Amino acid sequence: MTTKKTIAIFGAGTGLGASLARRFGREGYRVALVARSAEPLEKRAAELDEEGIEAAAFPADLTDLAGIPALVRSIEARFGTIDVAVYSPVPSNLGFVSAVDLDSATLKSMTPIYTYAPIELSHALLPGMLARGDGAIILVTGLTAIHIVPGLSGVGPAMTAARNYILTLNAEVAQKGVFAGSVSIGAMIDRSTGMRAATAGGAPLDPRLQVIDPDTIAEEIRNLVIKRDRVEVILPKPPQS
Repeated sequence: MTTKKTIAIFGAGTGLGASLARRFGREGYRVALVARSAEPLEKRAAELDEEGIEAAAFPADLTDLAGIPALVRSIEARFGTIDVAVYSPVPSNLGFVSAVDLDSATLKSMTPIYTYAPIELSHALLPGMLARGDGAIILVTGLTAIHIVPGLSGVGPAMTAARNYILTLNAEVAQKGVFAGSVSIGAMIDRSTGMRAATAGGAPLDPRLQVIDPDTIAEEIRNLVIKRDRVEVILPKPPQS
């Protein structure tokens, strides 16, 4: 008998989180949804159940670093294992700041969600994955984790530290059957909370901003997890010359 696998989505919103749940759910994965607000999370889990995808909601504040190990244990108690973990929260108060104006207090306010939480989560997941000799941890960041964009600092340095960690982690654990990879997004994610906020009240989206379908990101993450032929993906992909 084939044992079902589980994907845990940390930051399970209506954009990428929903697309990941359905993409992996179609392949038989059980889905653990993690986000701050319980009511919408329960609703999304019920919708997935109606589609034939086994899902459960785990409301949690990912900036509560001390609570992350217990959160992981609660998911494992429900589903047995976490085979794939995707870390992709986008706080509602997301805001960039210029490097000129960035100070230590501002950066410190950003590091719990963008730096410390993904590291603490990985630390909690690794013992089980290494013991099984299998598992995948995917970190989703913004493009400023890789490319310098004047005026858009703060978030970038915090995400850069987490990206460095996840790529270094992969170099250490890949030969033990565990995969760690990074996906950096340089566009607005359609159907996401951020997209709705940017277009609230019928406001037009800044024409300089690209929009990406979260289904596209979910497919790339699925390919990373299954193929493990790259450790990093940048989306949208540049046009072919």
